[in-house]
Amino acid sequence: MIEIENLSLPVGRFSLKDISFQVGKGEYFVILGPTGSGKTLLLETIAGIRFPQTGRIWFEGKEVTGCPPAARGVGFVYQDYLLFPHLTVQKNIEFGLRCRGISRREIKEKVSRISNIIGIGELLSRYSETLSGGEKQRVALARALAIEPSILLLDEPVSALDPSTQFSILEELKKIQQRLKPTTIHITHNFEEAIFLADRIGVIKEGRIVQVGEMEEVFRHPATEFVATFVGAENLFEGEIVPPSSQEQTETDDEVQLTTLETRGVKISVVTDRAGRVRAALRPEDIMVARRPIHSSARNNLQGTVVEIAPKGALTKITVDAGIPFKVLLTRNSFEEMGLSLKAEVWLSFKATAVHIF
Repeated sequence: MIEIENLSLPVGRFSLKDISFQVGKGEYFVILGPTGSGKTLLLETIAGIRFPQTGRIWFEGKEVTGCPPAARGVGFVYQDYLLFPHLTVQKNIEFGLRCRGISRREIKEKVSRISNIIGIGELLSRYSETLSGGEKQRVALARALAIEPSILLLDEPVSALDPSTQFSILEELKKIQQRLKPTTIHITHNFEEAIFLADRIGVIKEGRIVQVGEMEEVFRHPATEFVATFVGAENLFEGEIVPPSSQEQTETDDEVQLTTLETRGVKISVVTDRAGRVRAALRPEDIMVARRPIHSSARNNLQGTVVEIAPKGALTKITVDAGIPFKVLLTRNSFEEMGLSLKAEVWLSFKATAVHIF
């Protein structure tokens, strides 16, 4: 549906660099990256607001690289809404339809339909300055969707909203995707949004796409240390792969190679066919914690001491020194039931397959 090939665009001292990826028809594709990584610039280039210096863009097999926005048939929603303050909600939604010369009767039908889908029918006579942030975002979505675009581009659509309103809008986006099935590119710096919405994810850093894949692949198998850190794999190690023992060798097959990563004197069982110096990532939620040794199928069982406690709402993050520091996420109930405190002795357990080697 959307194909980006070798797209580059310098803007001042920054530039998009040789970006290539594809988005399937009806797919919800999230571009994830930190502030200043080029997310909005890339989205504006796809929309036709900017034109690349090199590279090409196709929509449904048709090249649109040099086409203006109106010829591309995309719906674009900026994070700051960009509603017309002098127009009512209804007139804002009608704007794109009027520009296309659609009859009044059809405009009325389309506005009514999209307003009912998004649940803003009661707002049609109001002006944007009287709306809350969540209401403005819904109106911006309605305006973009009223033209029935085959492609929907979303520029950090919930970043300016409070947490409860953010979740409400994200739920709305999921419903819209299921009901109308536009091909969607959504940019954000928040990987929790990506988890909730994405079919696939592209991670961008300093104007380059550094990894593209399904959500589980990117989150569990990051391609670089930057990706690992950005998607929340907070336990990052560097060490040496030690050849497997004869016992380990007999317990593996040709496809799954159980071996050992040694880092700062700590040995961790991992699954990899790599050798030599490597890096490893382990997500905090993949580690089990107990006050006594854990008897399970997990290969890794390490004893350590709690050296840091950081409450995070319904969760608590602890850091355990087991020769190397491990960050672990616990529910608040689990933390309290175990009676954990600084200097508490604990056991950590995690599977060899939970450790990603890159």
